[in-house]
Amino acid sequence: MSDFTQRAPIALNDPTLRRNFRRAMDGLMSKRAAQFADPAAWAALRERGAMAKARAVARLPELLEQLEAKCTANGIHVHWAETTAQANAIVLGILQKAGAKKVIKGKSMVSEEMELNHFLEGHGIKAVESDLGEYIIQLAHEAPSHIVMPCIHKNKGEIAQLFADNIDGLGYTEDVDALTAAARRVLRDEFATADAGISGVNVAVAETGTLVLVENEGNGRLSTTLPPLHIALMGIEKLAETLDDVAPLLSLLPRSATGQPITTYVNMITSPRKPGEKDGPQAVHLVLLDSGRSRVYADEQLRDTLRCIRCGACMNHCPVYTRVGGHTYKFVYPGPIGKILTPQLEGLDCAGDQPHASTLCNACVEVCPVKIPLADLLVRLRTESVHSGHSQAVKGAGSRRSLHETLSWRGWQFMYAHPWAYGLATRLMARLGNLIPAKAPLMRQWTSVRTKPKFAGKTLHELARDKGFDHE
Repeated sequence: MSDFTQRAPIALNDPTLRRNFRRAMDGLMSKRAAQFADPAAWAALRERGAMAKARAVARLPELLEQLEAKCTANGIHVHWAETTAQANAIVLGILQKAGAKKVIKGKSMVSEEMELNHFLEGHGIKAVESDLGEYIIQLAHEAPSHIVMPCIHKNKGEIAQLFADNIDGLGYTEDVDALTAAARRVLRDEFATADAGISGVNVAVAETGTLVLVENEGNGRLSTTLPPLHIALMGIEKLAETLDDVAPLLSLLPRSATGQPITTYVNMITSPRKPGEKDGPQAVHLVLLDSGRSRVYADEQLRDTLRCIRCGACMNHCPVYTRVGGHTYKFVYPGPIGKILTPQLEGLDCAGDQPHASTLCNACVEVCPVKIPLADLLVRLRTESVHSGHSQAVKGAGSRRSLHETLSWRGWQFMYAHPWAYGLATRLMARLGNLIPAKAPLMRQWTSVRTKPKFAGKTLHELARDKGFDHE
């Protein structure tokens, strides 16, 4: 099923899924609120983060060139990929040249965009996820349902059964420490024997050519330092202009994502291993992925989408996401950020239903740490989806435009612009409206989720006349 409206009822009718999400989201929202208990401090920090990302996005082409120059000077090999297919080919070429047969992966949403694991397996290279949440969904053969907590849709019992079925020597147990220890035992061997490590990038600093990665488990650090080869995957928007700009982002990201004051590990990678150093990879490669981001950047309003720091706060507070979960969205990025990013990357003809999967309640806007105007962008994409011209701002613009809806709105416009037409239409609906079947073409979309309206037997003007009032 390709349409959100077809998949949503399935999720809504899954009581286990809804309980899992409700329990998780309640905890995340309360933890975040505790971290930003001081409104003035929150507003000031948020303004700093928003300005840092706004400056980076405003100078994106220039800063990308600066990043490439700095990284190259530092000994990092930089590769440009216009599409996910090109990015996959670049990664495969690097691994094959190094003779790699197994890679250990830190968390990377860009790798999910690329469907990298599946691609590498098709070329004889084993990819192992080292983030605990990613490892769990890899065992389950599923995609992440959240950009920060990929297995948030599963409860302890489901994970316990998954481990019992897939880890030799481990019986069924719901003891969290035992489950974590079992995963650690398995992954230690993978870290030690991997030929290469692959990671994402939370922020790349154009000023210094530094790749910043944040994490809680230490798996990212092992994935990027223990193997002899490190490949970092990054969307071209994940930039900061200077190291000073990183500080507010490092404060906003963990507080917004998981309610922590800071993550356990902050890794800053500026070069491969240098002479005399005892750890680190012998070679570092950075793959910069466009995949439609340049098109987003070209529109002055829509480029605000590229300010996202992938904290997931918008999802945690979204009344739609918290009830249906991430898999309902089908694509890599779910929730409010996905509803504005996915249609722009994939096209409104492919994901045009997503901007409409929103109440426009503004909850996501209120918690976004970099002040992305999500609701405004949702409205803009809704407009683009039915655009009457040949808009080039968004891929697939106008794909949801229908002749029936266009004629209906033009008829409504004409009726309200001409009193005689309004009077005629209201009299007709008073006499004939209740005879229209609920499943009639004119009513079907409305009555699919609502009760059929009941029309009054007389218009207001007729009722006024009956009471002896002159409606003129």
